[in-house]
Amino acid sequence: MVEGNTEKTQVAVFDFDGTSIEGSSPSWLVNRLMFTRKISFLTSLKIGFWGIAYKWHLPQNESWVRGQVFKAFEGQPKEEVDQYLRDFYDEWIERRFRPKADEAMKQRSDEGCSVVVVSASFEPIVLRAMEKHPFHHQISTRMKVAEDGTYTREVDGKCIEGEQKLVALKHWCDGKFGEGNWELAYAYGDHHSDEPLLAAAKHQFAVSPNTGMTSIAKKRGWPILDWSIEVPKRS
Repeated sequence: MVEGNTEKTQVAVFDFDGTSIEGSSPSWLVNRLMFTRKISFLTSLKIGFWGIAYKWHLPQNESWVRGQVFKAFEGQPKEEVDQYLRDFYDEWIERRFRPKADEAMKQRSDEGCSVVVVSASFEPIVLRAMEKHPFHHQISTRMKVAEDGTYTREVDGKCIEGEQKLVALKHWCDGKFGEGNWELAYAYGDHHSDEPLLAAAKHQFAVSPNTGMTSIAKKRGWPILDWSIEVPKRS
């Protein structure tokens, strides 16, 4: 158990894309949707330009880009789309889950921490990962469902991205454990946008970080972990 007030629930939070898994599940999803012609070339091009701007740290509309992706699913029953995303996870993402992420999650769980994955990725993808890996809870981007049970292109609430990860985690933990009854013991992230989340933790780790996070970690004295893997080929 982490040193400190042991009466408080200890929380260990892990980012998903680029931290728990090798690469980005939304990027792979876009590739898959484009390959199967579920989204147009023009839509994929717009998403690509958005990604380039994001990489250069330019202000971006997080909800807009997720709406572009969900053009592929607009008007389709939630159950069918969720199953599609579960199958997508099994086929494309599961083999990208990093063994060292599994090890760290299990270690924190064995220490008594409540292990939470906080992710900008779509909720059905992260829920499927939770069935297969040792984390207890997840907070991820949820899309709105219409009254007739079909998906829309709108984000339900806010995207779980950047500073919103910490906001969403605090809201969720306050509701789950009670305000003042928990503390963020560990945080793992790879991207410079994860800085607010990591900075709020007692112990923070930069995992196979991008250039921005590498610079931040070195400046702040945060440990840098290499969890990179060579992704197995599809069988």
